Amino acid sequence: MTRLEYIWLDGHEEQNLRSKARFVDHPIRSVEDCPCWGFDGSSTEQAKGNHSDCILRPVKMYKNPLNEFSGSSYLVLCEVDNMDGTPHRTNHRRKLIDLVDETAKYDMWFGIEQEYVMIDTNTAWPVGWPAGRSYPRPQGDYYCGVGDNNIKLERLVNEHAEACINADINIHGTNAEVMLSQCEYQIGTEDAVNISDDLWITRYLLYKISAFYGVTPMFHPKPVKGDWNGSGAHINFSTREMREEWCMEDLHDFCSKMGEYANEMIVTYGKDNDLRLTGKHETAHIDDYSYGVSDRGSSIRIPYSVAAAGGRGYLEDRRPAANMNPYLAVASLVKYTSSVVEKMEQDSTIA
Repeated sequence: MTRLEYIWLDGHEEQNLRSKARFVDHPIRSVEDCPCWGFDGSSTEQAKGNHSDCILRPVKMYKNPLNEFSGSSYLVLCEVDNMDGTPHRTNHRRKLIDLVDETAKYDMWFGIEQEYVMIDTNTAWPVGWPAGRSYPRPQGDYYCGVGDNNIKLERLVNEHAEACINADINIHGTNAEVMLSQCEYQIGTEDAVNISDDLWITRYLLYKISAFYGVTPMFHPKPVKGDWNGSGAHINFSTREMREEWCMEDLHDFCSKMGEYANEMIVTYGKDNDLRLTGKHETAHIDDYSYGVSDRGSSIRIPYSVAAAGGRGYLEDRRPAANMNPYLAVASLVKYTSSVVEKMEQDSTIA
């Protein structure tokens, strides 16, 4: 017998992960061997009760690093389809695939820096913070800190990283962040669809592992009000031209033109992001757009290593919130990056 954990996104405005297990007695060699499966869409905000069936269509399979079953076990990422086989309105993955196909010539690569805060499920307060809704000492020592007074649940962080590796997810690193019990991990470099898939599975694994510790990860952009950093999911991105051809003048031209789409992009970067993007705590204000070399207070940062290389490399979009849906946020970057590069090519031809 093989245990298949079917994982999908529900129909809430801020989509949640859902999962259920299926046991099969036939060989599973690839995702094509995983059967489609129905579920009650009326319980996930994806259908009405009088027409409630939705379809889980397996699209990607991962080794299950948390397997407690005596047989084989896999995590099966699914798209949600309507009963007639068409993509459900909440199936943003399918829309991203179509967009990537249309813009394939730009050969975009991505990396994502996922921040989160560990919350004690009994107190609903960050782990290690004093009881009674009081505060620890101010920020300053926690970022990449060492020791129990500076970093909490380091074993959990390491277990999560190991689980990602065992699931064949390309995780690049982990670190403690600026606020106590705030952490980050980085994944990439991948194409738009794969990195979005992988981010959802890393979040799934983080939820599962955290439960054994009596905590839960929070991805809210501003987990604690006041003089505390928010949580982001910075997206590093590049096109073939950025990696192989451009100079600093090209990067500045690109970043300037991207500002024309700032309003359209920000709506795809996570709910309640205005609470985080205040112009403080290493952010640009949500109503502003800026870019700069090594500037973590800008909307888009040009890394110092890229400037040192004469402009070849990648850019970091610092606006996406920790709770962003990667299928939407990455799609936004694909769409508007492609539009800007196309404009730059047209301007070059005219000149």
